[in-house]
Amino acid sequence: MKLAAWLRPILGAAFAVLAVVAPVAFGATAQADTLDDIKKAGKIRIAIDLAIPPFGMTDEKMQPAGSDVDLARLLAKDLGVQLEIVTTTGPTRIPFLQTNKADLVVSTLSITPDRAKVIDFTIPYADHPSVIAGLKTATIKQMSDLDGKKVAVVRGTTQDADLTRQAKGAQLIRYEDDATMALAFASGQVDIIATARSLLPAISKKNPARTLEPKITMQTNYLAIGMRKDEPKLLAWVNDWVRTNLQNGKLIAIYKTHHGIDIDPAMLLKAGG
Repeated sequence: MKLAAWLRPILGAAFAVLAVVAPVAFGATAQADTLDDIKKAGKIRIAIDLAIPPFGMTDEKMQPAGSDVDLARLLAKDLGVQLEIVTTTGPTRIPFLQTNKADLVVSTLSITPDRAKVIDFTIPYADHPSVIAGLKTATIKQMSDLDGKKVAVVRGTTQDADLTRQAKGAQLIRYEDDATMALAFASGQVDIIATARSLLPAISKKNPARTLEPKITMQTNYLAIGMRKDEPKLLAWVNDWVRTNLQNGKLIAIYKTHHGIDIDPAMLLKAGG
C-alpha cells in the first residue's frame, strides 16, 4: 500500500524522533544502579557471616554483633536506610550477590584476582593476615611440615585456595563455616587449622586447654566490601564512604573495639589506590 504524499514527511519525522529517543531510553536503563533501588526501597541488604567472631556473631541477647556488623550498621545509617542482615557463610557470600539475595557483602571478604573477575570490590577497610596455626607443641615452620597431616580449613576461602596450591602433601579437612571448624579443633578432631589470625583467640577460647598459636603466615589479604559488577554509582558511593570513615577514624575504632588491634588507615588507602 502506497502512503499518501502528505503523510510521508510526517512519518519520516516521527521515525527520526524515535531513532534519537530510543537509544537515550535504553541508555538510561543500562545506567540504572542498585544504589537507586536501595534508596527507593529505604533498605540495604548486607550479607554477613554471623559465625566468625569477632567479625560476625550473635551476642548474649542473640542479636547480631561484631566488627562487620558495626560497619554495616554505620554504612546503612550514613546512607539513610534500614539495614537488613542477610546471614551467609564463606561459600555463599559471592553467590548471594550473583543471585541478588544481597546488595553488598561485608563478611571477611578478601580481595583476590579470581574474585575480582566476578564481583567488584571497594577499597579495603582492614588488613587480614592468613595463618596456619596449631598447638604450641606442634613443630610447623614451612609448608612441607604439613605433609601427611590433617589441616582444617573453611571451604571456598582464600586459605583453602592457598593450601590446595601450596600444601599438596597435606590432608585438607574442609568445613562449611568457621564455627564448625572451631568446634572440630576444640574437640580434638584436628590439631592444625588455616584461618585468619584474628580468629585464633575466639577459637582457642572454646577449649583453653587447646590454645592455638600462629606457625606460618600464608599471606596478608585486604578485606573489602563486595558488590555485583557494573554498579558504578553504588561503587563510587561506598568507596567514598570507606575513605571518609578511614580518615575520620570511625572504621579504625570499630576494628580496635572488636579485635584489639590498631590498623593503619594510610596503608589501607594506599592499597586501595
